Amino acid sequence: MKILPTQFDGQSIRRVYDENTETWWFSVIDVVQVLTDSENARDYWFKMKLRVKSEDGAELSTNCRQLKLPAADGKQRLTDCATAESLLRIVQSIPSPKAEPIKLWLAKVGYERMQEMADPALSLDRARQTWQQHGRSDKWIQQRMTGQETRNKLTDYWSEHDIKKGSEFAILTNIIHQEWSGVSVAEHKDMKGLSSHNLRDHMSEAELIFTALAELSTRQIAESTEATGMAENKSAAQTGGRISAQARNQLESQTGKSVVTGANFLPPAEPKAVKVIKAPKSA
Repeated sequence: MKILPTQFDGQSIRRVYDENTETWWFSVIDVVQVLTDSENARDYWFKMKLRVKSEDGAELSTNCRQLKLPAADGKQRLTDCATAESLLRIVQSIPSPKAEPIKLWLAKVGYERMQEMADPALSLDRARQTWQQHGRSDKWIQQRMTGQETRNKLTDYWSEHDIKKGSEFAILTNIIHQEWSGVSVAEHKDMKGLSSHNLRDHMSEAELIFTALAELSTRQIAESTEATGMAENKSAAQTGGRISAQARNQLESQTGKSVVTGANFLPPAEPKAVKVIKAPKSA
């Protein structure tokens, strides 16, 4: 998932894009804050859920998911998030002059996604701008976009050959990653200190290149054998990953440096304040 904050009327709204389901998830607390200007939006949201439930028996949080988002203190904290559709139900339950403008804003977000589906170049342009804002080099951005194109071609093949989006995509992706890198996706994220972040957005140029090689090899092997279903595509994933692993091992033997690292692009953590304990006064 990608964390891509946005703004409404000058106020920040945290949002997450789920690439597997192509769905935007918005922080409910942030939207409540925008609508109410409350001093404690979290408390407002809690009381609002109780009120709506007592009035009509509805559970506003039923269609919410708890996702880890960066909080004001910089830490990742579980936060209620909702899709644009679910947020409309929540917005309707809050008396606010901003209700109609934020409905239009949510509709605009959906329209932008429809535009991107019709013209993928728009999505790439937005991604390039985001990476530039985060200080990525042009060389890194080009490699990231090339790798994404390779990834998309592989997932297109899977979709057309009896592989289900979501869990089966994740299983095959993890097999490829484990084979080429020697660690699982989860282990690689742990190495880099990532939680809900997209691993590829924190890869080095070399990690991106070897990931792309593994996925390119996997697709070409699958195409050559007309792999269909999990068993056959699992075999192609293992072979494709191993091809990239061989190239990685050769590079590491020449440079003496590991391709897979714990380096990331996270902002530096703020130093913790040191508590000064005063010595007791002498009698």
